[in-house]
Amino acid sequence: MTEAKKQKHFVLVHGSNHGAWCWYKVKPRLEAAGHRVTAMDLAASGINMKKIQDVRSFYEYNEPLLEILASLSADEKVILVGHSFGGLSVALAADKFPHKISVAIFLTAFMPDTKHQPSYVVERDLELAKMLVRPGLLFTDELSKANKFSNEGYGSVKRVFVGSEKDDCIPKEFQQWMIQNNPVNEVMAIKGADHMAMLSKPQPLSDCFSQIAHKYA
Repeated sequence: MTEAKKQKHFVLVHGSNHGAWCWYKVKPRLEAAGHRVTAMDLAASGINMKKIQDVRSFYEYNEPLLEILASLSADEKVILVGHSFGGLSVALAADKFPHKISVAIFLTAFMPDTKHQPSYVVERDLELAKMLVRPGLLFTDELSKANKFSNEGYGSVKRVFVGSEKDDCIPKEFQQWMIQNNPVNEVMAIKGADHMAMLSKPQPLSDCFSQIAHKYA
């Protein structure tokens, strides 16, 4: 097998209040392992120049991610990783481009299902969401009226949930509830990591991502 065939393409999606910068420890480690890595700023995040007040919908917030997936060649698939609120971004992208995603990884993330509106997991823990989500980008009203994610789209994509031992933002009980409510292909955990596992345990997390890539991509 050639090196080109071995290489996997990771697309890393940040959570609220963050940007592509939060992956700065993980990105070079994955690249050193031979992978291709794309980390982008969602609208009004990181160094994206759009202002919060100009982001009028959840779809518009995620346009940078959707544009990347739309630009992929017909036979290219990526490993899509979402952290925290970025789990909803991953679900949206998977629903629209299921054929372009080999596996979706939810890293200490909100993980919706196909039975309820997209806002369901956020509404289950609204106070947590208010703490995590950048003001003006909660989209709860919009997502509570949005169509459910489809079984043919999001529901057809392989999913892995990666938790952290010391996650004080998304309690272990809530993580377990999401997994029970929407079973995944595999559950993994990063020992000793907090909610920001990409910063607190970048090497174990990168190794975990590589294992997932080898198994599912």
